[in-house]
Amino acid sequence: MTAPSDAVALELDLAHAPQVVWRALTEPALLSQWLLPIAELELSPGATFLFQAEPQPGWDGRVNGRLVEVEPPSRLVYAWVVGDLDTLVTFTLTPTATGTHLAMQQTGFKPEQGRNLAGARYGWNMMSGRLVEVLARLAA
Repeated sequence: MTAPSDAVALELDLAHAPQVVWRALTEPALLSQWLLPIAELELSPGATFLFQAEPQPGWDGRVNGRLVEVEPPSRLVYAWVVGDLDTLVTFTLTPTATGTHLAMQQTGFKPEQGRNLAGARYGWNMMSGRLVEVLARLAA
């Protein structure tokens, strides 16, 4: 996947069935282990949710979300809103002979949000490593 200059993209080939990867993307207990702490998540378009991390300088730790598309176990799209940052995060799961190809893209960064874009690139790379660890524990 080629990401536009206003997007973050990553792709992972995972040795887990799409249903297992879907669980890590949608179950609050698993999401909290690799992405950000979340109390609950209703899997229906329009449902809202809140990620609540430890506050950092310049950020209260809150990410407001709204589900846009839910197609188990192949596609999940949600709004990711922090202050004036309002982007879309899209996960696409494709079955492979050895598991799942996971593509993630976060789009909608404005030209003046270069710092947010750089932070998102750093964060998703770090969190994707945590996702791999969570999936390994699920398989054990």
